[in-house]
Amino acid sequence: MLLEIVSPEAKLFSGEVTSVSLPGVDGSFQILNHHAPIVSTLKEGVVKMVAPSFIFNKDIRDKFIKVNEQNYTLSITSGTIEMKDNKVIVLVD
Repeated sequence: MLLEIVSPEAKLFSGEVTSVSLPGVDGSFQILNHHAPIVSTLKEGVVKMVAPSFIFNKDIRDKFIKVNEQNYTLSITSGTIEMKDNKVIVLVD
């Protein structure tokens, strides 16, 4: 599935991932390929991304924490998420 993470300053990430875990206001949840459409608000926490490989813009790279070759995390203060047609858009603060 395609994941896009966008902040008010820039597009932080755009690429294919196998899963993404998010800090929802009612609890953390995970989205996998072909998940049902969903819109949700996010609270302060960590976005966890899993993919075979990652490519980051040099200017944005320092915002992400590398867990291992296939896992990265991003700390957020709040946001919203929309999953539709196997595309996840995450708007973060």
